[in-house]
Amino acid sequence: MSLRPREAGVGEDPRTAAERDGADVMGDAFADAAAALERLRAAVARVVVVSEDTLLLATVALLARGHVLLEDVPGVGKTLLARTLAQGIGGEFHRVQFTPDLLPSDITGGNVFDPRTAQFSFRPGPVFAHVVLADEINRGTPRAQASLLEAMGERQVSVDGTTHVLPEPFLVMATQNPIEEHGTFPLPESELDRFMVLLRLGHPDERSSLEILRRHEHSEPDPQVEAVLGLERVRALQEAVLAVHVSEAARAYIASIVLATRDHPAVGLAASPRASVAALRAAQALALCRGRRHVLPDDVKLVAAPVLAHRLATTGAAGEEVVAELLDKVPVPLSV
Repeated sequence: MSLRPREAGVGEDPRTAAERDGADVMGDAFADAAAALERLRAAVARVVVVSEDTLLLATVALLARGHVLLEDVPGVGKTLLARTLAQGIGGEFHRVQFTPDLLPSDITGGNVFDPRTAQFSFRPGPVFAHVVLADEINRGTPRAQASLLEAMGERQVSVDGTTHVLPEPFLVMATQNPIEEHGTFPLPESELDRFMVLLRLGHPDERSSLEILRRHEHSEPDPQVEAVLGLERVRALQEAVLAVHVSEAARAYIASIVLATRDHPAVGLAASPRASVAALRAAQALALCRGRRHVLPDDVKLVAAPVLAHRLATTGAAGEEVVAELLDKVPVPLSV
């Protein structure tokens, strides 16, 4: 709301008392949300030694109703991160080990004949959980991989013509080894596009390595963490993400970055409209994590590579390099 100078004196707040009170309440709500999410990340960090950015982006995906692809070598904490995050929100955690003989019904569940009632009843598969770890997803056949598409995109599974709704919140965290190729089936573009962010935990630096050794020196660390956030609070925070304001300039900035992927000479398959929506939602979730009710260009910059890079089919350059180049070229809005 804006008033002409003659209607408000210099230094006065032109808003009504109700508007000021409403803004204060909203500001307090966003500050409380940021504090709660910081407690969640701190709880997870007490068990898993990962970078702050990795943990932040995993939280962003949870809040934005997205999914996470963890691409890294074995032994860096991918499984532990997924399990601990589930514990931190008080959610149910299931793990699916992808192998070449895995069937879609092993993931989604199926109808089982009950001889006592002489009827078929649906037996839910491991996908019915709040956090699902699809371990070594690229070891599963394309048919097994495809069984997750409906679950990830629509949060439901269809079995024998009947739709079964998945629990909320619902987060798929899939892992894959980027080095080993024997016996693997690369994820198709349609599957990659379902993952909001791709994260690489990377090898720990010297400080993190020393911390890992300290934790294991005299005993095995307790992998359990308390439920810092309940499921109801997580669902409320997911709704709060939608209340984060995105200005016209910020929306144009996201669109410009996505559109620029179409013209880059190294890109054969550009970012999809789903990618642009994912970037928008991730930026909103990041703003909420930082206690703000509006998106800044810095939010867009931080989520751009994790959201866009894995969706690009490139030649001669990695997706991350392309996105970094585009961020240098696309003008940043001066005001949002």
